[in-house]
Amino acid sequence: MRFAGKVAVVTGAASGIGKAAVLKLAGEGAHVFAADIDEAGGRALAEQSNGKIDFVRCDVTRPEDIEALMNAAAAKAGGIDIVFNNAAAGGDRAPIDEITPEGWDRTMDLVLKSVAMGIRYAAPHMKGRPSTRSGGASIVNTASVAALGAGYSPTAYAVAKAGVLHLSKVAATDLAQYGIRVNAICPGFINTNIFTASLDVPGELKTQANAVIAQMSASAQPVARGGQPEDIANAVAYLASEESSFMTGTHMLVDGGLTIGQRHAWDKETPGMFDALLAMEEAAKAGAAG
Repeated sequence: MRFAGKVAVVTGAASGIGKAAVLKLAGEGAHVFAADIDEAGGRALAEQSNGKIDFVRCDVTRPEDIEALMNAAAAKAGGIDIVFNNAAAGGDRAPIDEITPEGWDRTMDLVLKSVAMGIRYAAPHMKGRPSTRSGGASIVNTASVAALGAGYSPTAYAVAKAGVLHLSKVAATDLAQYGIRVNAICPGFINTNIFTASLDVPGELKTQANAVIAQMSASAQPVARGGQPEDIANAVAYLASEESSFMTGTHMLVDGGLTIGQRHAWDKETPGMFDALLAMEEAAKAGAAG
């Protein structure tokens, strides 16, 4: 019960990583304020919690909604100890030579600005929270492997997530004086609906697409299974707890080894460039000898 007596706020809480984090934090004693635009999913989550979870409707592209969320949590519970700024989606999929200014701004509002405003409106309610060690408040932000390199996502999303990563660093310096730690988590391919949520197709086709993605992700990295929301929730709980009290301004990579290198580095059946050069050399020698 690492979070007994603690108050937590989680955005994007009705499904996927957010839902798993809500259940993890509440399961270890926290009173969780679960925020989402999915009212049906959020209310169902709260109704099954025996009062440990409150649902608050919040559109994170609206700063006034975020402010109201943080104020409501603090007013009801007396302050905030943990914030998990998680809500996001894939954003505009256009490449940089085709994206519109409106598509760029929508993606930044949803993926980056929402995190900045989550920190902005939570911080006043997190100052001076009690702890037996160094400070009692922890902010965790969802970044992505897309923040670390090209090729993992559309351009606007990748840039926004890189912004989340750097925002976590500079916010940690701003808030250290108040005993508030700020860290980020970088998920790899996690089996959620984020990849298909923006597709304009019927629900049954999205279900099929999610199944295909799950099957592909199981072979996309050294850990031979698809990532699950609970994998990220476990890491979030660590960063939110006093077990990580000596960590701030950094990030955790939870990707099953996806970013470890080219596939041949861990799949011996896939030849790497050096292996290919050696094979060419051997072939040339054999040809010369023949």
